[in-house]
Amino acid sequence: MSQDRRSPAPPAPSSFIQRLLRARGLQDISGDGGVRKVELRAGSGQTVPLAASVAVKYSGYLEHRDEPFCTNSYSRFPKLMKLGKDITLWGLEIGLLTMKKREVARFIFTPSYAYGQQGCPPLIPPNALVMFEVELLDFLDSEESDSFFELTPEQQDTFPLQKVLKVANTEREFGNYLYHKKSFMAAKDRYKRAFSILGRSPSSEEEQSQINASKVLLFLNLSLTYLKLERPEQALAYGEKVLEIDQRNAKALFRCGQACLCMTEYERARDFLARAQHIQPFNRDINNELKKLESCYRDYMEREKETCRRMFAPLDSSG
Repeated sequence: MSQDRRSPAPPAPSSFIQRLLRARGLQDISGDGGVRKVELRAGSGQTVPLAASVAVKYSGYLEHRDEPFCTNSYSRFPKLMKLGKDITLWGLEIGLLTMKKREVARFIFTPSYAYGQQGCPPLIPPNALVMFEVELLDFLDSEESDSFFELTPEQQDTFPLQKVLKVANTEREFGNYLYHKKSFMAAKDRYKRAFSILGRSPSSEEEQSQINASKVLLFLNLSLTYLKLERPEQALAYGEKVLEIDQRNAKALFRCGQACLCMTEYERARDFLARAQHIQPFNRDINNELKKLESCYRDYMEREKETCRRMFAPLDSSG
């Protein structure tokens, strides 16, 4: 009887997740091997606090599959997700709490920290080991702010001013993130929400100054946002609110000039912009807006002349 001399079949290639599990630098951050992490790019600053709202790019992978089963990596401005509310994977939440801004990391989650024994058919098989690659773009510590707005106005009034100003600043930062994401309506709502808690009566000139400083930032943000929303009347109104507090605020004068130019109120636009230029004579944006104003005004006058010429042309020819 002849022996079968065929070579044994080569072992099945290990998945990239299994190779990653054997890699150096892998940290067991859950303490039981359920969540393991390798840092790909270091971040900076503090780690993500509990109950923060995070902006992340992520891609999730299963064993033996090269393409992600879920990803938002194509989104330029991912939406903010609140820990403990919007993120459903326990392992991912644990991982995010170890990250800093701009950090990129890979995480491996055992089933108990991911999709469990049942998986999530048909996409996720039972007892699936998964790997997530995560980039932490930004985070906002929103716990105090969220808790504050759950209170009644009467309860809010019992908090010290510094707490109120901190909450208002957090809301403004939310608005700034949404503005840069070009979600202008949502940004406007965040700015207004911040302003809504700044109506308390100050107990000293110092407190009034602090409240005014917070209002100025919000009014400037609202003025710019309304310009983006093509609502120059509101942009002008919020710019003028700043000028009621600080007559020499060059940004407010500039915003008012932009708003008047949008409304073709050329004389008012020139007045605001000239005042802004007097305060900041070398500001490129102000000087460029004045050039734009002069160009628009020349075009306007040419159109007016042409209109008049057409109106009186029949009279000239009838003589």
